[in-house]
Amino acid sequence: MADLFDKIATDTVLQQARMGREMGVYPYFKPLSETEGTEVVIDGKRLIMIGSNNYLGLTTHPRVRQAAIEAIQKYGTSCTGSRFLNGSLELHKELERRLAKFMGKEAAIVFSTGYQSNLGAITALMDKNDVAICDKDVHASLVDAVMMSGCQMKRWRHNDMADLERILKETQAARCMVIVDGVYSMGGDLAKVPEIVALCKQYGARFFLDDAHGLGVMGPGGRGTSIHFNMVDDVDLIMGTFSKSFASLGGVIAGNKDVIDFIQHHARSFIFSASMPAANAAAVLACLDIIEEDPSYVVQVHKQAAKVRTALRAMGYNCGDSVTPVVPVLTGSEMNTIFAWKAFYDHGVYVNPVVPPGVPPNKSLLRTSYMATHTDEQIERVIKAFYEVGTYIGLIEDKEPVTA
Repeated sequence: MADLFDKIATDTVLQQARMGREMGVYPYFKPLSETEGTEVVIDGKRLIMIGSNNYLGLTTHPRVRQAAIEAIQKYGTSCTGSRFLNGSLELHKELERRLAKFMGKEAAIVFSTGYQSNLGAITALMDKNDVAICDKDVHASLVDAVMMSGCQMKRWRHNDMADLERILKETQAARCMVIVDGVYSMGGDLAKVPEIVALCKQYGARFFLDDAHGLGVMGPGGRGTSIHFNMVDDVDLIMGTFSKSFASLGGVIAGNKDVIDFIQHHARSFIFSASMPAANAAAVLACLDIIEEDPSYVVQVHKQAAKVRTALRAMGYNCGDSVTPVVPVLTGSEMNTIFAWKAFYDHGVYVNPVVPPGVPPNKSLLRTSYMATHTDEQIERVIKAFYEVGTYIGLIEDKEPVTA
């Protein structure tokens, strides 16, 4: 019998990782010894963090920290059980009520992670008789959820409405759900929600919107991408996560109360997983309070991202179709991307290198993202680093940088 572990010796991913470590350009699993949101310390080196999803900068907000501390003091560190049995707290129910109202839906259900949220909703609702019609750029958790549900999966070219309609025409005899991200986490662009809604209505398909990177950022008061387009009633299910704008960990599915009740009784990732610890739930509630009281956080994150995006494009960088706090910098090859990451690291700026399979071959990029709490001085330093690194390693031509 062959040994299962034989594949490890010939695995190309591990080989590349080991080569990167030997060359000193391995960018992954870097432990942070200090983090105060906009700046971190790695290996004793202080860097400006532009690789985080902490869009509103609330992870270190005193009210959020205090809410988590008080929840631990009252409830302890863990619920030690599933929501289905002994793991439901009053905090969970309050959070679900608050999020449903915030997202403009009848009801909501809270999961322990965003990944589990997508997994639970889609595997509960879809089976071998159904068709999931996914934008090609949707998050990996959605692809995994569709595959685990056993339903048929159709992929359409990113944000290509003609291709979506082609598939809807082919599958209109089946029960279908169109699945997209609200904000695409690599490109920073938005789903074409109005056009998708129109096609779903025309062909009788349901519409699932993963708004992990949109909730807290897009729309009036950060209430999400569907509200940004004023189409919240036209989107059947909206997913959000708490590990981005809400300074915590967990996820939510919001929609019609009967649909949410159905998911609650059929989602295996909900029923067979321990519930969110009280501290995480309390942190999200504190973030909701802050966002609702002070919408300037949402305004400020877009302002800071726009400064960088405008400056980078003026220098000659390709930032794709970004209109959000996620600003990609297209670098092409994997090697270019890894060496660019190292150059920015040496300049005191932390960026995320994204290579296949996270993106298609030869479309590697540096994923940068910005926070409401980035100072103007930090933004200026970031722009300067992009000019200096870009001209030094040949990402852009040597021309005068545009300041923020």
